[in-house]
Amino acid sequence: MLKWALIFAIVAIVAAALGFGGIAGAAAGIAKLLFFVAVVGFLLFLALGVFAGRKLTGR
Repeated sequence: MLKWALIFAIVAIVAAALGFGGIAGAAAGIAKLLFFVAVVGFLLFLALGVFAGRKLTGR
């Protein structure tokens, strides 16, 4: 998912450099959304891994 966020961020930068403001804004919005979804997913899986590890080891 971070790969797609990076792709949309690059598209936004290129579109902004070429003067396509609407496309640049939309691509930047999508990149931001994908980035935050990836961060939330990472934190969720990190928490699940910590709690599952504690349950398996008994600590």
